[in-house]
Amino acid sequence: MATGEAPPLPGADDEVDDSESSEGDEEGETSTPPARPAAPAMQFKFSTFLFTFLFVMGIYLVFDASARTAVALFIGQLLGPLIGFGGHFLLLTMFLAAAIEMLLTALAYNWTTDWVKAAKVQSWSGAFRKVQMAALNSGKKDRIAALQPHQAKLTQLSTDVSFAQLKGMAVTWFLVIAIYTWMGLFIVATRNAGQSVFITIGGANVSLLHGIGPVPLWFLLFSLYTVPLSLVFRRVLKHYTLQRLPTPTAPGSEPGSAGGSA
Repeated sequence: MATGEAPPLPGADDEVDDSESSEGDEEGETSTPPARPAAPAMQFKFSTFLFTFLFVMGIYLVFDASARTAVALFIGQLLGPLIGFGGHFLLLTMFLAAAIEMLLTALAYNWTTDWVKAAKVQSWSGAFRKVQMAALNSGKKDRIAALQPHQAKLTQLSTDVSFAQLKGMAVTWFLVIAIYTWMGLFIVATRNAGQSVFITIGGANVSLLHGIGPVPLWFLLFSLYTVPLSLVFRRVLKHYTLQRLPTPTAPGSEPGSAGGSA
């Protein structure tokens, strides 16, 4: 090899004997920096795009009444014939609309939430707080410093769980605005069609459009439907999802293993 020439790099066409390879390796360590790993390519996830779109649309609907009305009327083309009953059973229509809204939001929330990971993070958080308080009470800086990497890891896991739940909230945000708006428009349209929008409360007939302060009565009744239905659907779906998870098998109990054979 001529003087002044660089040693052949690993993977070059020219073969290098063992002695030259070891010398080249030593020189390469000082002269040639290691190649940086390629950055992972960004992958398009349709679910993330959909949740982001619904969240942005929800914010837009809050400030644009015409867009809010247009989306509500579009949804009403399905809900009106399905659960409208021609405006004759307004309370039943409100209940079914609330059930549809809360079922869809509960499905989205359940799909985006890893219940096993959420339970583990919650358990770890409780255990970590006890250890952290003991370290703080001891006043030993080395014990407190030793917990910092664990705290950073726990914070990251908690952030992941919270972010996943926020994806489900994007669906809730959009549907709440759209279906609440449709419900109000449907009751107004029922009144304009000459049908009754009165209900009996305490022996008195009260219009659903009657305001209790700045809030109409139908809005309060509709909320009384949505809140408990949301809790019920979420608990049922969470229980169903956890029940379908595979049960961990004890060591040695697999079929054919020595510990599991009679």
